[in-house]
This record gives sequence, structure tokens and C-alpha cells, in this order.
Amino acid sequence: MPTFDRSRQLIADASAFLPGGVNSNYRLGISPTPLVFERGEGPYLYDVDGNRLIDYYLGMGPMILGHSPQAVLEAVRAQTERGILFAGQTELEFAAARLVCELVPCAEMVRFSSSGTEAVQAALRLARAASGRDVVIKFEGHYHGWVDNVLWSVAPPLEQAGTAEAPRPVPGSLGQETAAGAHVEVLSWNNLALLEARLARGDVAAVIMEPAMCNTSAISPAPGYLEGARAACDAAGSILIFDEVITGFRVAAGGAQQRLGVTPDLASFGKAIANGFPVACVAGRADLMEQFVRRKVMHGGTYNAHPICMAATVATLGALRDPALFELLERRGTRLMEGIRRALGDAGIVAQVQGFPQIFHLALGIETPIRDYRSSLQADRQRYIGLTTGLLSQGVRALERGAWFLSTAHSDEVIDETIAAVARVAGDLEV
Repeated sequence: MPTFDRSRQLIADASAFLPGGVNSNYRLGISPTPLVFERGEGPYLYDVDGNRLIDYYLGMGPMILGHSPQAVLEAVRAQTERGILFAGQTELEFAAARLVCELVPCAEMVRFSSSGTEAVQAALRLARAASGRDVVIKFEGHYHGWVDNVLWSVAPPLEQAGTAEAPRPVPGSLGQETAAGAHVEVLSWNNLALLEARLARGDVAAVIMEPAMCNTSAISPAPGYLEGARAACDAAGSILIFDEVITGFRVAAGGAQQRLGVTPDLASFGKAIANGFPVACVAGRADLMEQFVRRKVMHGGTYNAHPICMAATVATLGALRDPALFELLERRGTRLMEGIRRALGDAGIVAQVQGFPQIFHLALGIETPIRDYRSSLQADRQRYIGLTTGLLSQGVRALERGAWFLSTAHSDEVIDETIAAVARVAGDLEV
């Protein structure tokens, strides 16, 4: 039986000089303890206690080619020998930009940054500059970064959040500057009539959404919803922004917009774009993107298009251009989803397994598919944490929030091992 005693001790020791022993609040409170790792290879992580874990965190989504893919490592090593940072341009960033524009439907032009949070801020600034308006619409359960002007109603307590027809914006953190949200309005997602009515007032700069909701569950848009949002934004003169930090280069080479067939004006990307290196970007219509130069809309960053990260981007996107890679992810991910669904059903456990083969969500105690943030709250979260804690003891690491990320390194044998582990743990859970 695996133990995690050394991780537990190292986290306790580190708490003397790192709050909570971690550097992101999203790594706090993991059962039985936040883990400390030594290395990663393919679909596996190896922790300081000597455990080998099949990894479905995948760095919270970036590692679509698995841990330590040779093509990415070789590209990074080669650039490291040439130089680290120049405060100028490299041909690598031009190649990376061309790849993004080739793959992503909305990407006529692109600008790189270091995090999805930054890319979202750039998109919102462009939208406000282009429209001459201030109001931004976002949706309950959608996450667009941790800064004050977008950290609203990501996971709001319902007693503070108003009604589904009239949601009330709820700040996500103590210390958040409430004035930063003065022009942010929150709606329920997948309710087209609500969005159309608000846009008809003609004062909205931008609508920002995850085109498939993956920070809360893994929820596809309702039939016609994205198409309706596109048409309503066009009619109102509002900019449609897709936050594809999770879905981009993961659910398809061109992201959810390619897979679902609806093209936004702007989109933000990160995570899978460089297989674990800190790269993000905003991409979109040339007339909007050129405002960075033509109208001097400010966008900067010392580490934007960092040469080493651009080398990783070119290597990753070069691999993701191959349709066979996504066919493989589709087949294996579908097999994993079906196997988990079957294992839980055989144990008499009511569960929903929904989403995409490359990023899906598992919720216990729900009989019907999750359609929005409020319906996601019906899941039995504590029981699910019992499942993920049990899976750790079986050598499988899955996110406590229910998301499962797949990589090309997850072979059929690894998937079989995972399904068998789920079946063993499910048999021990109380029905």
C-alpha cells in the first residue's frame, strides 16, 4: 500500500517559509496531502515517497504529449545553448505565431504572453478599446484568471448568488477590489434568451466564456447556444471572446472553436500550447489585434515569447498538427470514459462521466448530465474525494475537482490499469 509520509513532512517543513507549503492556492488541501514529486515520464509521476502514479492531472492540463516528451526536450535544449533571453525577437516566435494562425480558426494574428490570466486581460483590453464600451459579461462557474476584474462568481455560494435568471456577482477572494468588478456582469451559462436580452441593450463591450465549460465540470454548450451567442454579439456590436486556456489545442488542434464550429472574435490560449512551459496567447481578428500597434493598446511583458518557451511551443504545436494524434486521443479517451462509467455502474454507484475524450469530468451522485454551474453543485463532492484518495492508494492520481486530462502517453495498457483501479476502489465505496 503506497504511503505519502515524506510528502506530508516536506509540506509541513516548507510551510515555515511558503504559505501552506505551496505556491498556488489550487494546490492546497489535497487528500491525503499535497504531494512532492521528483520526476515525470510519459503518463507517470514519481513522488518523493517512491510511488509511481498514473497521472491525470497532467500539470492541470498542459501535458498533452505526456511528461518529458523527447521532441520538446530536444528543442528546448537546443535553444538553451543559443541563449536564454534577448529583449528582442527570435525566428522561433515567428514560427510559433504561424502555427497558431494555421491551426486556430479565429487566429488572423496572435500575441504571446506567459499565462492565461494575462492573455485574458489583453483580450478584454482590446475589446473595450474597439467597442468604446466598458461592460463585460461573464458566466457563473467560468474561470478567466485570478485577478480582481474577472474573479467573479467562479464558485459562488448560492445563498449569495441570486437566482439563475438574475445572478448576483460574487467576488472570489478576500482583499479583492470590488471597484474592479464595477463593469462586470454575470449571467447563467447555456441560457441563450438571457444573454440575448442583455446584449440587446447595446452597451456591452465583450462577452467572455469558456466555449465548453471545463473549470466547472466538463459541459458542452447546449445545441445552438454558441451560434446564438455569436449572432447576438454581432447584432449588438459586442466582441465575443472564447477562453480556450483549457480546451485550446486539446479538444482539437484548433480548440473548441474548431470542434464546435463557432468562431469568436478573440480567444485566449495556454496550457497545452507548449506542453508544460509557461506560454499563453491572445489570438483573433487582425483589425482587433492590430490595435496593439495602430491605437497603442498596451500589451507588454519581459517574458513574452521567451525563446526557450517558444522552442517548446513550436515542437508541441508541430506534433499537434498530426490528425492521427487526435484520433488516438479520441479513441483512448472514449475507452477510458466508458470503462470508468462501467466500473462505477457495476459497483452500484450513480455517476456522470461527461465531456470530451481529452478532458472529461466525473461526478458522483448525479443521475442526469450537468448543464451549468448550479446543477454541478448537486454532485457528492466528499464522496468523490474518497474516490480520488482511494485511487492514489492504487497508483492513480486524479483531480479532486473531477476533471480528468488525457495525454498521448496514456497507452491502452495504462488505461486498462486505470479502469481496474477504479473498479477496485468503487467496490469499497459506500453505495
